[in-house]
Parts: sequence; C-alpha cells; structure tokens
Amino acid sequence: MNRLVHPLMAGLLVLGIAACSKQGPDSAAPAAASAPAAASTQVTVGLAVSTLNNPFFVSLRDGAQAEAKKEGITLITVDAQDDPAKQQASVEDLIQKKVNVILINPTDSSAVANVVKEATGKGIKVVSLDRSVNGAEVSAHIASDNVAGGKMAGEFLMEKLGGKGRIVELEGIAGSSAARERGEGFHKVVDGKADVKLLAKQPADFDRAKGLSVMENIIQGNKDIQGVFAHNDEMALGALKAIQAAGLKNVVVVGFDATADAVASVKAGNLAATVQQQPELIGQYGVQTAKKLVDGQPVDKFIPVPLNLVKQ
Repeated sequence: MNRLVHPLMAGLLVLGIAACSKQGPDSAAPAAASAPAAASTQVTVGLAVSTLNNPFFVSLRDGAQAEAKKEGITLITVDAQDDPAKQQASVEDLIQKKVNVILINPTDSSAVANVVKEATGKGIKVVSLDRSVNGAEVSAHIASDNVAGGKMAGEFLMEKLGGKGRIVELEGIAGSSAARERGEGFHKVVDGKADVKLLAKQPADFDRAKGLSVMENIIQGNKDIQGVFAHNDEMALGALKAIQAAGLKNVVVVGFDATADAVASVKAGNLAATVQQQPELIGQYGVQTAKKLVDGQPVDKFIPVPLNLVKQ
C-alpha cells in the first residue's frame, strides 16, 4: 500500500510545484499593471482660447505650449473662433476629458460663467487669461492691467494731439472684459476735456476686416478725424488702411497688443503707437499657475503682466 501511495503523492507534489511556478508570473501581473498608474499622474491642462485667428492669442498659445513642454505637461488647446456657444461646448469637452486645470480666455466674460461653475463643481481648477470671468469664481486671473493700458493709450494720443482734437474709438467685442477695461482707462483721460470731441465710438469686434469697414463708414460722415484709439492692433491696422485709402493725413492711430504686424507698422512710421502686452508671458504664467494648483501650492488671485508703449 505504501509503495502505491508514495508515487501518487510524488505526482501530486510535482503538480503542486508546477502550479506554484506557474502562479509566480501571474502574481506579478498586478505589479506590472500598476505601471500605467504612474502615467495617470501626468498633468493635463486645457487651454480654451477665444480665437486663434488673432496673432495675439496665437502668441499666448505658443507661450503656453513652450512652458507645458518644458514642464512635461500635456496641453489640449481648443479654439472657440469667437463664438461663445462653441467655447462652452469645447470647455465641456475638456471637462469630459477630466483635465486637471482649465486655462480660459473668454470670448464673452459673462457667457462662460455657467461652464466655469460646471468645471469647478467637478473639482477642476480654472484660471482666466487676458479676459476675466464674470459671475463665476476662478482660482486666478492672469492679465495685463487693461485699464492702465487704455489710460496709457489715451495719454499718448492726447500728447500727440496737444491735448485737443477730434477722435474716434473702435471698441472690442461687447461683453469682453478687455474691451470694457481698455475703454474705461481711455475715457479716464479723454472725458471731460472741452477741446476733445469723440466723433464716433463703435465696436469692430477685435477684427481687422471689421476695423476697416467700420472706419470706412465713420470716415464717410467725418473727414476731419485727427486721432483713433482701437482696443486692439487688428482693428487699428484695419482703421489705418481705411484712413490711407481715404487720403486722410496726419491721423494719429494707436492700437493695443503690440503684435508683430503692429510693431512693424510703428517702425515704418504708419501706426503711431501700440500698447505692448506680452501674450507669450500670459500663456507661460498660465501653465506655471496650473502646475502650482495641481501641486497644491497657493497662487495669487491676480497675476499681472507688465505693459509697455511701443511708439515711433
């Protein structure tokens, strides 16, 4: 009986050893499967831009991309093409992708409030860039001081015109904080001056083609324009083209943003000046702030970006 049992036990022992040796790699599988968990710590930041049809915001995106690459952060950029509804949909898509932080440059400062609340309600931090968010809380706002910039433009225009003259203001997109604040700063300088006449104040939506057409219409009823302040360079360059085509001389045109085209126009002696923002720096600061938020570090509620005046 013992001679029969021993071979049977030996067989079972061999099967047991084989089973144990087979179980070894399988038991290591959970450790191997945990490798992607390290990848899940990858920081992903969404960048919702109002429009990439404007060189200013292209520069802002480029600054964000360069900083994201440097920090090993995944950046997902979405372009609203100046459409508030499209921006809301694209931000909702970023929420579905479960990004860590959303950097938003609003097309309309009030229209984004609900989708910003939706993001923060799901634990996603939101930082506004260049234009603020009205009606919703964000972790930080990164921008130049648009009021100070508008004031800078107004002071330069008044200096060039000797403190008097007939002027035109081309406004940005209605509802955007940039348009409201730049206009506010400008009017702090020009309002209440007896010898300053505001001939026209019309929106051209931060767009060069609209700046051209709006300025053409204004010129039809006003041939004696001496100065123009446009809330951005695209409108200023459009207005300048209309002024040149109409044969008007010695009109002082001031823009805002210091885009490459605007700076080249200043150097050529055409555009009188442009308020210089640093969009690349806004994008860079945005990604740096996002990283701090993910790391649990404190950030300032307002992070200013320096301004300068580029002039002839």
